[in-house]
Amino acid sequence: MNPGFDPAIIAEHRARMQGKSYLLIEDDDASEEYQHFYFVGKKDGKEVLVDTVLCTLRLEHERQLFELAEEKAFEQFPTYQQWIESDQPVEDEASRQMEEEVGLFIADVVMELQEEGSIKVQEYTEVVEDAEFGIGLDVALHRDRITPQVIEKFVADYNNEALVLDDTLYSFQTEEEEEM
Repeated sequence: MNPGFDPAIIAEHRARMQGKSYLLIEDDDASEEYQHFYFVGKKDGKEVLVDTVLCTLRLEHERQLFELAEEKAFEQFPTYQQWIESDQPVEDEASRQMEEEVGLFIADVVMELQEEGSIKVQEYTEVVEDAEFGIGLDVALHRDRITPQVIEKFVADYNNEALVLDDTLYSFQTEEEEEM
């Protein structure tokens, strides 16, 4: 049995929520634009822990840009894909040179895709039914930041079947960091 459906485990997680509607999961990727948390939802009329990843639409746009740019890099540099998949550390000059060349190629492709407006994203929720713990939920919302208030509202709307997603397609420009 999937432990995310176990009433005892759900009760344990609910106690750890300390009155909130969710429990943050420690995640190295957590930021103002990305949070990973559990909340108690329903599936087929039974309570279940919902393992949720919630990010901003801007971050989702950036992820899709990079993914497409990396696919193009794999086409342009077939040995790069083999190298990445082998998890080999950058040890020799040839590896460093390839990494730098591919990095510049990816940066150029990302800029080109942004200028063309090739990638458009919209709010979504995607349920992962075959999760090992409860059910999984991937979500992207058009918010500047993922704050506790955004999470609370999302959980309430989701559980009350009142979640309304914006189907507008958006494109974002990456902000270049100024050199110091």
